[in-house]
Amino acid sequence: MIDIRDKKQLRQYFSAVRKAEKTFEKDDAIAKRLLSEKLIKDADVILIYASFGSEINTWDIAERLYESNAVLAYPLCGDNSEMTFHIVSSASQLTVSNNGKFGIREPDISLPSPVLTERSVCILPGLAFTETGGRLGYGGGFYDRFLAANVKIHKIALSYEKLVVPKLPVLPHDIRTDLIVTEERTVLCNAE
Repeated sequence: MIDIRDKKQLRQYFSAVRKAEKTFEKDDAIAKRLLSEKLIKDADVILIYASFGSEINTWDIAERLYESNAVLAYPLCGDNSEMTFHIVSSASQLTVSNNGKFGIREPDISLPSPVLTERSVCILPGLAFTETGGRLGYGGGFYDRFLAANVKIHKIALSYEKLVVPKLPVLPHDIRTDLIVTEERTVLCNAE
């Protein structure tokens, strides 16, 4: 039995579920559903993460967004759990640096940062979510700190349906997502 309060145990469990759920068909269905969203079509800039491991494939999503001339920015994680985003015109501008967290491909700090507005969208990574927008991330706090400082941007999480669960240990400082896109549906979160 998993202790719902033990985030480390939950992360291990949901990571295994996500790995078992990962298929090209599910990732493609999520991509198609995401790309049909009005928030994505109307966005002035889309903050997107460089997927790795069993995460939902954002590389195909990015390619489709580049084809529609979208402006994409990727995160660069620094010391003290700080994160900045930098505009990238091609995935070839992302590299794994010596400082890169977890071996994730990141942009160079010299690339410009986007101006964020109420039309900006942030696509969030995570291990599990609740229908009210609760999110179990990886524990670094990068996104929570960034989003707390940028409250006007829209937050969209990508998830497999089996990772949308009734309850997670969400703390007051944990930032909730506005929308969850799965292979089966789009959940408009009524974040409390």
